[in-house]
Amino acid sequence: MFTKKIDLIIINIYNSYINNKMAEPLDFSSLNLPIPEVVYNYPKEKQEEIFKYLQQLDDHDRNGYLIAKNHLGTSFNIYKSNGYKEWKNKNL
Repeated sequence: MFTKKIDLIIINIYNSYINNKMAEPLDFSSLNLPIPEVVYNYPKEKQEEIFKYLQQLDDHDRNGYLIAKNHLGTSFNIYKSNGYKEWKNKNL
């Protein structure tokens, strides 16, 4: 029984890994926005959420994103930004 559970866990982990590796990569370059490098290390689901968030930004919010990214540099974390959190609470 115990080994059966472990086998199922291993299969689930493997399938999750394969799904992430086989999935079509997101084209962040189509957004014409600088993307923090850390985003590419996030799980696929989190990348998709961030991509959807960035896609829907209007000009005002895009400018705010660019200012925050430029001022904060490598310490900028879109996943922890207020705009992303608010959007996620409303949309996901």
